[in-house]
Amino acid sequence: MSMKHIRNFCIIAHIDHGKSTLADRLLQTTNTISEREMQDQALDNMDLERERGITIKSHAIQMEYEYEGEKYVLNLIDTPGHVDFSYEVSRSIAACEGALLIVDASQGIEAQTISNLYLALEHDLEIIPILNKMDLPGAMPEEVADQIIDLLGCDPEDIIQASGKTGLGVEEILKAVITRIKAPKGDENEPLQAMIFDSVFNPFRGIIAYFRVKNGVLHKGDKVKFFNTGKTYFADEVGILKMDLSPKKEVRAGDVGYIISGIKQANEVKVGDTITLVERPCQDAIRGFEDVKPMVFAGIYPVETDDYEELRYSMEKLQLNDSSLVFEPESSAALGFGFRCGFLGMLHMEIIQERLEREFNMTVITTVPNVSYFCYMKREPEEAILVNNPSELPDPSGIDHIEEPFIKAQVITKAEYVGPVMNLCIEKRGELKNQVYLTQDRVELSFEMPLAEIVFDFYDRLKSVSRGYASFDYHPIGYKNSDLIKMDLMLNGEQIDALSALVHRSNAFDLGKRICIKLKELIPRQQFEIPIQAAIGAKIIARETIKALRKDVTAKCYGGDITRKRKLLEKQKEGKKRMRQVGKVEVPQEAFLAVLKLND
Repeated sequence: MSMKHIRNFCIIAHIDHGKSTLADRLLQTTNTISEREMQDQALDNMDLERERGITIKSHAIQMEYEYEGEKYVLNLIDTPGHVDFSYEVSRSIAACEGALLIVDASQGIEAQTISNLYLALEHDLEIIPILNKMDLPGAMPEEVADQIIDLLGCDPEDIIQASGKTGLGVEEILKAVITRIKAPKGDENEPLQAMIFDSVFNPFRGIIAYFRVKNGVLHKGDKVKFFNTGKTYFADEVGILKMDLSPKKEVRAGDVGYIISGIKQANEVKVGDTITLVERPCQDAIRGFEDVKPMVFAGIYPVETDDYEELRYSMEKLQLNDSSLVFEPESSAALGFGFRCGFLGMLHMEIIQERLEREFNMTVITTVPNVSYFCYMKREPEEAILVNNPSELPDPSGIDHIEEPFIKAQVITKAEYVGPVMNLCIEKRGELKNQVYLTQDRVELSFEMPLAEIVFDFYDRLKSVSRGYASFDYHPIGYKNSDLIKMDLMLNGEQIDALSALVHRSNAFDLGKRICIKLKELIPRQQFEIPIQAAIGAKIIARETIKALRKDVTAKCYGGDITRKRKLLEKQKEGKKRMRQVGKVEVPQEAFLAVLKLND
């Protein structure tokens, strides 16, 4: 098929605005999927995605559609809407020429809508605005259409009214994709140049890489080279992406396809890499997308130390499927050997932990999440040390100052919730920078705040104070100097490095007290008294005590002199003293995660 009959496009929107449902209707209308195979969220093939009703991974699929007597090939990529999975969106956008911008007619434009739109505009994509969920009784088509016109500067007739549930407007969307999105540019006679935008692991066939061909043709059996790693392979199978993999003899310029070449090692395929032929290589790699920048760091440890190698193997496989996961080995005095992992946000961390348990049967312990800091020393010349874990912090006496990462946060909410949202952001050390009324009832608040403050419970509390009506998006703006101190937690006099945290001096006393109270509830009582202490350096700032379980040693005494009882109690006292010296306290997994939910 000639390139002028190919269209590559993705679907972008805020979470829960109906992307996957609309994608289902597109697949049905083009007969890509039969009625028998049809199910809700057809492209979401993970149990987790169906249970939570969210898209975690972007999914590519090819559709065929006849318009004005000519056949067209439409390559669709359905993308996630949550801010934690925006890396999936950026990769999908790099492989497309156009995007369907979906806005819920009952909710209007949300923070992530704007964020994804800017991503698409940076890549010069043609934007087709769609007003979805028109069948809802609460739909406000005129108001939301005005918001879209203000945002995009388009004409009212450019906006397509649709409903993923009833199938309204689906034909018009397909027509708009063909008439408004440009055909891909490229030359089949040039040397092969194809960009990998995703990869998955198949236990029988090795690693399957998904790519978009920019120039040239890739035939089955060709010897190919990966630019980034410099390794060469034979293209055992190439083809296009239908509901299942569909093998072909060749994949041409403008197409989106897959390659299977028997690669077993996860680190040999890098998303964003360029594929070319060994015999006739291209000169330059395609400029892909930026490397992922992790926002939240946490340790993941196997419950059984013997499972360390199996956990490494599982993480490598998972990284293929989710290239925004970053990890490196580390060890902890309390938990043994594990991995220091970088995530894009709290939901991303939760999903990774759940996928490790479901897909790889790994039971893991996750430590308290934190962010990375720059620590500047007093010695000349002044040098910056990157600190990913509070336990790595150098001796405080040699530190000149510490810088922590700041973000610019945008919150869009209803006017009536502006007060509570502002209070929450100011409590989290946020500084209000701007306040814009998008409509009479919708306000956009811009804050600058430390990333560490939103890592814990910020998003959940934002939903609570706004009754679910606030949407939140953020991007990093660099590092700033802060008055930070390291707070340690000690259990029975022993420091637990997994619960250490770098906190702002003004929050230390309050936070220390609350963590101690929470741990007192969660750690089971022992035969001896256990002190729980929060300390800054040598200074104890908070303390709670778990009382000892008392065995009634005087039960066998009936009558007789009081000295008999006293003798037994003194003996018990000595035993408890010795027990406290040698006794070890097990910290349950809930205790590590409870620190995140201190406001519950």
